[in-house]
Amino acid sequence: MLNRTAALAAGVVLLLAASILLGSYTVTIPDFFKILAAHFTGGEKIPGASFIVMGAKLPRAVIGTLIGVAFGLSGALFQTMLRNPLASPDVIGISYGASAAAVLAIVVFGASGAAVSGAALGGAMAVAALIYGISRSGSLGGGSRGNAAGSRLILAGVGVAAALHAMVSFLMTRADIRTAAEALIWINGSLNSASWDRAGVLALTLVVLVPVAALLAGPLRILELGDDAAAGLGIRVAATRLGLVLTAVGLAAVATAAAGPVAFVAFLAGPIARRFTGKASLPASALVGALIVLAADYAAANIAPLLLDGTVLPVGVVTGALGAPFLLWLLVTSNRKDA
Repeated sequence: MLNRTAALAAGVVLLLAASILLGSYTVTIPDFFKILAAHFTGGEKIPGASFIVMGAKLPRAVIGTLIGVAFGLSGALFQTMLRNPLASPDVIGISYGASAAAVLAIVVFGASGAAVSGAALGGAMAVAALIYGISRSGSLGGGSRGNAAGSRLILAGVGVAAALHAMVSFLMTRADIRTAAEALIWINGSLNSASWDRAGVLALTLVVLVPVAALLAGPLRILELGDDAAAGLGIRVAATRLGLVLTAVGLAAVATAAAGPVAFVAFLAGPIARRFTGKASLPASALVGALIVLAADYAAANIAPLLLDGTVLPVGVVTGALGAPFLLWLLVTSNRKDA
């Protein structure tokens, strides 16, 4: 498994390099290191190339990698904790909470930039608290009640997501064309507004949340045995579950605030990592998430224009096109197993 995880890490490095060096404007490896050295030492810049690399390509690739890690890790935490492959931020409404709050801020209050990101972060947190409160009608400490709470969390999330989707649709119909176009780009998930400020906030948040996820990985593996077995082994089930939910929600929320609700990354990363490594793995899920975002963004920015007469797609459109068939396949195979 370590070798396969290392292979995933190598794939992330290669795709990161491709995103920076290739595309509509290519940069040679020597020029890239010259640009980096000049940026940090104040040396002579390469006209045009320095701005494209440091102002556009590099922050876009860095944010793509970071949100992929955050979404992949968030999805894996939810899916492993609830023992359900459908339990991802996309499905249970957290991403819809961010979308609804961001669209509300754009359409009603005319917000833009950091204000939209802040609204998305607050919306995701508020919806997560609502869903968790609905699901927690009873103690989470017992085995059967803990499992039932997990099912209630998914069902509550699906219901809340449907209501929020209707809210977003209503707001879009009330907005003028320009505002609706801006909101539509955001809710599809896009890296076009990538900047070093957003990358810095996202990186600082991950520096805090990733170690927390690593600390909770041990209790999480014990929770997979069932709540009764975990409690018998000394795990504080309710507190651990709450910590996992807060960590997973935080990861999904900051990633959504940085680039919008990039569809299905959190949903796809865990199952793909499990099939590739042979077992559930948080590091592998995080790396698969980064691979999905980087590959989808490269296709959206460089391949789609060749096929669609120059149209550059938001990255969320590509991940959504990949995720929908995977979701159907997962439902079909689950039904066969149940039968």
